Amino acid sequence: MELWLLEHGYPALFLLSFLASTLVPLGSEWLLAVLLLNGFDASIVVAIATIGNSCGALTTYAVGLWGGPFLVQRILRVSHESQQRAEQFFSRYGSWALLFSWLPVVGDPLCLAGGVLHTSFWRFIILVTVGKFVRYLVVAKLVLEGTKAIS
Repeated sequence: MELWLLEHGYPALFLLSFLASTLVPLGSEWLLAVLLLNGFDASIVVAIATIGNSCGALTTYAVGLWGGPFLVQRILRVSHESQQRAEQFFSRYGSWALLFSWLPVVGDPLCLAGGVLHTSFWRFIILVTVGKFVRYLVVAKLVLEGTKAIS
């Protein structure tokens, strides 16, 4: 499996990063580390992981955006008044939480909430991408610094 992942390095990282940012319970940091340890270009690895993970978050956002009315009204049975209050709160404070969409467990629901609550597309993509980029940058720096310390 590792050989296959290394042979398909960048596309495999994009796919895993994409899936890890949907409601599929996966992680992509380990593959980022493996690629870096095998000599892949750090800036390309970070960029591809960020783009893949952000595209996965956009997919979750779209599910919330277009599946939102069904989820909120039919499944969760949230009243119109409660929904309006939640939208106002998220609009005022909550969209900044999207910077933490990279966190395990809470990240995917944050992206879903962003869609359900109609966060503007550009605000969503900027906040999510910045958060995910910083996370992958930190992971890459730690991996590369760790290899220097060992050498």
